[in-house]
Amino acid sequence: MRLACCLRRASPRRPSTLSTHLAICSSQLVSTRALQSSPWTERRSSARTIASWPLKCPRPHQSRAFHPGHSSSHEPTIYALSTAPGRAAIAVIRISGPACAHVYRSLCPDTTFPKPRHASLRTLYDPTCPASPSSILDSALVIYFPAPNTVTGEDLLELHVHGGPAIVRAVLAAIPQCPTENGVKHHIRYAEAGEFTRRAFLNDRMDLTQIEALGDTLTATTEQQRRLSVRGTRSGLAQRYEEWTRQLLYARGELEALIDFSEDQHFDESPAQLASSVAAQVKLLKTQIDTHAANAVRGELLRNGIGIVLLGEPNAGKSSLLNRVVGREAAIVSQEAGTTRDVVETGVDMGGFFVRVGDTAGLRKSDTPESSPKAAAESSAVGAIEQEGIRRAKALALDSDVVVCVFSIESDPHGFPRLSLSPEVVAAAQQCVERGIQVVAVVNKADKLAATPDVEAAKQAHISAIQSALALPADRIRFISCKEASTPSSPPSTQIQDPDPDPGHIQALLQSLIAVFESMTEPLIPSLPSPSPDPSSPSDPSTSTTPCVDASVWQESLGASERQRVLLSACSAHLGDFLRDVESGSVHGEGDLDIVVAAETLREAAGCLGRITGRGEVVGAGDVEEVLGVVFEKFCVGK
Repeated sequence: MRLACCLRRASPRRPSTLSTHLAICSSQLVSTRALQSSPWTERRSSARTIASWPLKCPRPHQSRAFHPGHSSSHEPTIYALSTAPGRAAIAVIRISGPACAHVYRSLCPDTTFPKPRHASLRTLYDPTCPASPSSILDSALVIYFPAPNTVTGEDLLELHVHGGPAIVRAVLAAIPQCPTENGVKHHIRYAEAGEFTRRAFLNDRMDLTQIEALGDTLTATTEQQRRLSVRGTRSGLAQRYEEWTRQLLYARGELEALIDFSEDQHFDESPAQLASSVAAQVKLLKTQIDTHAANAVRGELLRNGIGIVLLGEPNAGKSSLLNRVVGREAAIVSQEAGTTRDVVETGVDMGGFFVRVGDTAGLRKSDTPESSPKAAAESSAVGAIEQEGIRRAKALALDSDVVVCVFSIESDPHGFPRLSLSPEVVAAAQQCVERGIQVVAVVNKADKLAATPDVEAAKQAHISAIQSALALPADRIRFISCKEASTPSSPPSTQIQDPDPDPGHIQALLQSLIAVFESMTEPLIPSLPSPSPDPSSPSDPSTSTTPCVDASVWQESLGASERQRVLLSACSAHLGDFLRDVESGSVHGEGDLDIVVAAETLREAAGCLGRITGRGEVVGAGDVEEVLGVVFEKFCVGK
């Protein structure tokens, strides 16, 4: 009946819809199941008849071919070193598969099998030789984990041996040498990269979002990266994606009920009206997905690091500031202009944020015929290499996350301190502001302001000048002195005056930068409809909205990976196509709205969500294999 209905709806005016209808017919549609508990719209009398059928909407993971504890005996048993190679007190060798018991009996002959999940001290022997003192490999703690409640869903055996390289090599070499058992030769081999994690996924022990978070956990070096990875391992992301998938399933049920039964039963709503009621909920879902994708971009700043570029004219103090920030002599400091000609980049942990700080060549004009004689004389030393360094500095600034414009206090011909606002630096900073890049202004050599009668008045005048040029708020302008920061403070002669805890105000600058990082990585919270007091009458998203007060719900979205963000964007694009089709049908009449195509668009959107977790009826075997190849290739063999 479905095939006939789809063929009847294949309009001759739109030949391309025929293939679409046929594709829908061949897919596993579950519209009637979704009608049982759909919260999308209030059912009409005919829809209630359909919903009363005793059908249940299956959970996505129930359609998988692999289940915990059901690994085939023909599956190879894999083993690998799970700890880092090299000298250590302990090395952990992990064995997973149906031959774990056989491996134990071969390495530990004539011993009782260890109690599950209890560490037992055993002597390991070479399985190719009779057990004797000369065939001892090592003394190890042995732990056996029976399936299915293991990390891989299979029988798991861990050998905690001494971490000497020779001992580790000997035990690893002995594992595949285990003899046959009752005439059966077990297939035991070294694990491929990420194979333990792959089996955990295939046996429903982990989903792809948790696996990606596990990769972040293994590579986390700062506190913010650790927090980001912990959010992903709690499976909150997967639950969110599955909930969105169910909502799209309900929406498809609304539309596909009309496809299947519109000619057999009476519906009070036209196709366009029914689609419009579904579109209100789809629009709400699209808002959440768009916000989730935007937060994933912010999470990438925590995962990959925040890029900072120091921009300024020659001898403004960029290299000195870099050395103070990273705490070592990372860049050469010299009074000679043009010392830094290439980008000097280094990573640093700044308040728990991983930051990549780049020192660049000083921005100054090159020799041009229009320049004044004095300017030409000053710029005559700018060679081709320095010009390339200046070009790279500007390009890197436009590609960074934060730009720190370093200005300086210089002495005028009369010896009075003045603020040096280089036109080249101001122009480059203005381009960064226009692109939405975070810009912070730093005024170096502030110690020279001590020669002015009123230091605070001079600072306010300089702040006003920078704000006039770059339109920055006052809290984004900081005065520092790298000279005072590099000079060790002498002990006080008396106990009345304590030394300055922040010489040169470098720490105050770092705190202001950390505040900028926090604002850049705070999760966005969408405005969602207020909950309706009557569950049977959903509220209109366009009339009643309120911010989601539970920010922790959106904190987890920061842990979404770039792969997840791309799929979320694709899902949002399909939902946008659905909303445009519905809007077009509402304006021009129901004849222009094809319910079959609209339902197919929602199916494509749900498919994007299914590919994120690697589970669900919307994901085919080919899609799963393609996704696994991308995710697991980042893992070392013992994970």
